[in-house]
Amino acid sequence: MKLKMSPRKRLSATLLIASTVLAGLGFAAPIHAQAPESTLQRITETGVVRIGYSAEDFPFSYRQSDGTVTGYSTELCLDVVEHIEKTVKRDDIKVEFVERTPRNRVAKLRSGEIDIECVASTNNPERRKSVSFSYPHFVTGSQYVSLKKSNLTTLSDLAGHTVTATSGTTNLGQLNTLNRERSLNIAVMPVETHKDALQLVTEGRASAFVMDGILLAALVAKSANPENYVLSTEALGWPEPYGLMMRLEDTEFKNAVNAALVDIYGSGRIEALYEKWFMQPIPPSGVNMRLPMSAELRAAFANPSEPQD
Repeated sequence: MKLKMSPRKRLSATLLIASTVLAGLGFAAPIHAQAPESTLQRITETGVVRIGYSAEDFPFSYRQSDGTVTGYSTELCLDVVEHIEKTVKRDDIKVEFVERTPRNRVAKLRSGEIDIECVASTNNPERRKSVSFSYPHFVTGSQYVSLKKSNLTTLSDLAGHTVTATSGTTNLGQLNTLNRERSLNIAVMPVETHKDALQLVTEGRASAFVMDGILLAALVAKSANPENYVLSTEALGWPEPYGLMMRLEDTEFKNAVNAALVDIYGSGRIEALYEKWFMQPIPPSGVNMRLPMSAELRAAFANPSEPQD
């Protein structure tokens, strides 16, 4: 007898640890890959949904030493998949995890290598020209982290310093805009990963690292000496929502994902997920973010809606 397992029990699904050859190609998709016209139709026919994940965006999406993919966004997407099973009338949907980076995530969506990206991607007007977003599942703003001994806390303090940001993120664009508009004479240093950026600050090769405040807090909490760092008191811009990313104009799939989120948000399930990932010790090292749900995020869950341009 064939056993039927829910997506949550299939967390050990085959990992497609894709190479990052596309990293330098911007949004260019492989010639041999073409996105399906209907994601729901393909899922119905194949019984497979491909979730894009990050190896390092703790606690949203990350890969543990045993290869397991986990995190707040990962669990949320597995809940969504369980709802999708009902939509496509299949109870045997298999989940495949495909690694993506900030630089190639849009290309992988557009080529069909992933169906939905479940990490920590900012939903803003510029990105909405290339991809679709679900209702928000988190809200945060851009800050910077620096060594406490450097005494940097405001945006003006960055004047004349070397500042790093991760390539392919909205934070890099915010930093460049800030530098230009305020004539701060900042030497901007793009790098490939968040880990590389924090290492530059740790070694004193960069004075600060600009990123979403929640991700900076997570990186610091996981570091060997969290007491050595401090987050800026001033933000680079207004808080913005994170959303699950999907292919542009795949309206049927987007509507199904949003319908699933409405159920998850309304059932109280989202409260349990948030409590687990932001208010309790997180595997594998037991880091506790100790981050109560913000008023902005609580409002987003109470009344799910799409940001306006």
